[in-house]
Amino acid sequence: MAQLSMEEREIVSQLWAARQPRNAIAKRLGRARSTIGRELARNGQGDGSYAAVAAQRKAVVRRRERPLVRKLERPDLNAAVRSRLTKEWSPDQIAGRLKQDHLDNRFHVAPQTIYTWIDQDPDRDHWKSFLRRGGKRPKSPRAGRIPRQVKIDGRPEEANLRQRLGDFEGDTIVSRGKRSGLVTLVDRKSRYLLAAKLKDRTARRTRRKIERLLRDLPPEQRHTATFDNGKEFSEHEALAKTLRINVFFAHPYASWERGTSENTNGLLRQYYPKGADFADVSHFDLARTVQSINQRPRKCLNYKTPSEVFFPVSNSLRCD
Repeated sequence: MAQLSMEEREIVSQLWAARQPRNAIAKRLGRARSTIGRELARNGQGDGSYAAVAAQRKAVVRRRERPLVRKLERPDLNAAVRSRLTKEWSPDQIAGRLKQDHLDNRFHVAPQTIYTWIDQDPDRDHWKSFLRRGGKRPKSPRAGRIPRQVKIDGRPEEANLRQRLGDFEGDTIVSRGKRSGLVTLVDRKSRYLLAAKLKDRTARRTRRKIERLLRDLPPEQRHTATFDNGKEFSEHEALAKTLRINVFFAHPYASWERGTSENTNGLLRQYYPKGADFADVSHFDLARTVQSINQRPRKCLNYKTPSEVFFPVSNSLRCD
């Protein structure tokens, strides 16, 4: 059962005394209706009333008497984690998606808990084989933190809800041996892709490539850019000033916050599998690949292409 805080129980007490229905209480707290129902049944008074202090006392006593069950010892959560590991999802991706899909926190689990379970499982080598780094944890996000970041929490709702063109997600794809790579930008609403080759991933070179990709777009198609925490994006202030856009950063290891970019990079990998050396890819070949991706119909766009959505006027003129 999802445990309520003392503050939440006080709200339940007030609303229940005011004869509010369970679904109204659940909506007020942002909880599942079933959670409120169980709380009233288990911690309420025998006469159908509910008092926050008494409910808190009952919950504390019950928790102390309950045998310790580790989260991943629960069959339902364990099965959910196992099934996603076999899809080659990282513990970070698993934890983030379970939190998004389940309002009830029975399925909320920290990435570190999944890593610990893998290390302690008798079949640890089997589970580690599905992980990109073989089960090695990423370095602490505190090391080499980019200064003066604005986190994604401050990004406008228009960008979060994909209501306009010009809100980009950015990333880099690295070649074998990290000698070269690509910088990619994808528009959140239209899924329109921009990409350029990188001789290296220095912050200066990455910034200049992004400026070249975006500078010719009209202001109404150039609002924000959201990056991960790679050091190649450390010149974000100069980028924001030159392009007159707002730059945001996803939280460390929260790849689902840049899901559009992650998915688009997967499309690029159909053309350039892991191990490919981008130094051997010509600018012409890359442009042709990007054009091919931008002209694929997408189900999420009602089977329009990213090009048709990003350039609606020019495409309608072309059809005429």
